[in-house]
Amino acid sequence: MALGDLMTSRFSQLSLAVSNHVIDGNVSGGGYHEDDVAYADLMSQRRDLDAASTSSYANAVTSTATVPTTMAYLPQTVVLCELRHAAFEASTPTGPSDSGLVSKWRPKDRMKTGCVALVLCLNISVDPPDVIKISPCARMECWTDPFSMAPQKALETIGKNLRDQYERWQPKARSKVELDPTVDEVKKLCNTCRRYAKSERVLFHYNGHGVPKPTANGEIWLFNKSYTQYIPLPISDLDSWLKTPSIYVFDCSAAGMVVNAFIELLDCGTSNYPGSSRDCILLAACEAHETLPQSAEFPADVFTSCLTTPIKMALRWFCTRSLLHESLDSSLIDKIPGRQNDRKTLLGELNWIFTAVTDTIAWNVLPHDLFRRLFRQDLLVASLFRNFLLAERIMRSANCSPISYPMLPPTHQHHMWDAWDMAAEICLSQLPSLVEDPNVEFQLIAFEVWLDHGSEHKKPPEQLPIVLQVLLSQCHRFRALVLLGRFLDMGPWAVDLALSVGIFPYVLKLLQTTTPELRQILVFIWTKILALDKSCQVDLVKDGGHVYFIRFLNSAEAYPEQRAMAAFVLAVIVDGHRRGQEACIEAGLIQVCLKQLHGFTQNEAQTEPLLLQWLCLCLGKLWEDFTEAQTIGLQADVPAICAPLHSEPQPEVYLLSYFIFFPYKWIVFGFLNIDICKIIEAVLFQVRASAVYALATLLDVGFDSFRDGIGGEEECDDVEKNRAEMIIIKSLLNVVSDGSPLVRAEVAVGMWWLCSFIFHMSGLVIA
Repeated sequence: MALGDLMTSRFSQLSLAVSNHVIDGNVSGGGYHEDDVAYADLMSQRRDLDAASTSSYANAVTSTATVPTTMAYLPQTVVLCELRHAAFEASTPTGPSDSGLVSKWRPKDRMKTGCVALVLCLNISVDPPDVIKISPCARMECWTDPFSMAPQKALETIGKNLRDQYERWQPKARSKVELDPTVDEVKKLCNTCRRYAKSERVLFHYNGHGVPKPTANGEIWLFNKSYTQYIPLPISDLDSWLKTPSIYVFDCSAAGMVVNAFIELLDCGTSNYPGSSRDCILLAACEAHETLPQSAEFPADVFTSCLTTPIKMALRWFCTRSLLHESLDSSLIDKIPGRQNDRKTLLGELNWIFTAVTDTIAWNVLPHDLFRRLFRQDLLVASLFRNFLLAERIMRSANCSPISYPMLPPTHQHHMWDAWDMAAEICLSQLPSLVEDPNVEFQLIAFEVWLDHGSEHKKPPEQLPIVLQVLLSQCHRFRALVLLGRFLDMGPWAVDLALSVGIFPYVLKLLQTTTPELRQILVFIWTKILALDKSCQVDLVKDGGHVYFIRFLNSAEAYPEQRAMAAFVLAVIVDGHRRGQEACIEAGLIQVCLKQLHGFTQNEAQTEPLLLQWLCLCLGKLWEDFTEAQTIGLQADVPAICAPLHSEPQPEVYLLSYFIFFPYKWIVFGFLNIDICKIIEAVLFQVRASAVYALATLLDVGFDSFRDGIGGEEECDDVEKNRAEMIIIKSLLNVVSDGSPLVRAEVAVGMWWLCSFIFHMSGLVIA
């Protein structure tokens, strides 16, 4: 039986006990009902309580009411909505795994851009022969007027600015600039970048504003040494120098010619690598028949400006179209304070909003595999494609259509751009004070509405990427986590969808926070994640996340239902994971679990069976096949502490109390008596199957004890052992015709151990 099954069955019968602490028992829930009327009533109660909790989320931290607010947002549904999840359980990895249905969200080929090659062919003061410029025309290159200084100095300044703009997006990448180069200089640059980057991605940026348009064969133009001739460079040569993986940015008129030639190169198989193994991405400023915008309202390198300075470009473009354009001073845009990677500054806040909007657009229009490749695999590539969406919006207003490979569907009219326009208008009207973005509030409300009416069979919520970004905001984090928890509670499909959009690193990092208001909802979210994908145990241990749950389990303020979730998470962390077992022992998990069990045995009040159940499982999994942990448990006097659990009235707790002692073969047979066999007569088939599993495991333990030579008088009395084995065998034979296939399967496994034991004994007698 999987770890999730027992928790599933327990929660499926459990009413919302948490609500008893919140509203003094006025709301009580039953188990999971198939009856439509009962289910409708349950959902109605859930909506009422959710509405009450979320409407007052902003006051949750400062509230001084006597009723604990940390309990109000627990979903009023079961943790897992079905008794068994065979479809997902069959595909759940038994340990750290990179394959299978539940791990498809995990990037399997994460990459970074290690080197950036910048090639600028501007030939300042000399216009190319195939371009007729209007007057006035666009002049700015990297926000520098090339005619405001000497040509050579202007060229160097533009090159430096472009390098600085790329380094803001990828500071660790090595950048090299070639100004008005020859073919040999570009070849040397490409070979150097590939040699330095090794297997990492290389970015090649080409600015061809001072040379003719690319040819129909996909040739771009460079210079000879004396700058008297234009020299063509075939795209095939460039591809052979840069190899793969690579990303190309072509900012020139008729840039689509280069993209078409590159696609033909791949289709014909004349590339240096088979098309199936290539990892090449192209971004081009316009289609093959188009010319770059020359209007003075744009910079000459409008495509590059969108890709490398998106906030500045977006605000300038919006400034000319806003209803407030007469009262807005565009020069204020250059004075926006802060850094784009600092959320505490205005520029960082705008960049955060822009990222949320563009990620949401991409998530809703792209296939999920393509979204993960372009927006989650490489940080620099993700930034460029977010900014590419802006370039498409801005340049289409000038009758110019940027293109890419892989090709993206049109996004310039997506309704989420209205959310960005709202943020931009508020920013421009209130400079230089920091702005609190109301757009986030609107999007969270929209997501909450979807939660009230959405389902697995409806279109996924388009606000999910925004919720991911909102987790970075302290003022909205609590509510975003509550809504995320409600979404994950809709089923395994919702957990998988959230992991696919990239929620995992965010909730992993939040385990480093110490905010008490977030503890319960974070534990609930991780319960959902680990119930679906056990392989996350590796990431939790690597980042020290197990300590967070051990502290929560040891917290006196948390209710038993909440601590049961923490015990479940810890049980999954140590399940078949030796590093997880070692880390939890070092963090004192054994002592914490025994402290909880000792407190329950000493307390005469009614205990919470769910917590006892998972404490038992957690301890059993902690020292399963781990001698060191078993020794520590004996030194902590486990038998004396856990013996009272055998008298618990709940069959689940009673049964699992024996699971703790499975590694201690002599203790198991000492505690075993005829009462455990009565559990086989339980009403629930899950309990009967668990009892059969426990008894069959004891047969396995006895066989191992005999085989290993540790079944002598010092550890187990032979008479008691034989009597216990007879009780087990009779009990198994009594349920061999049980109506549940699961119970019969467990009986078959137990009888196999019995036959193996008899065969082994027969061999010894003959010998």
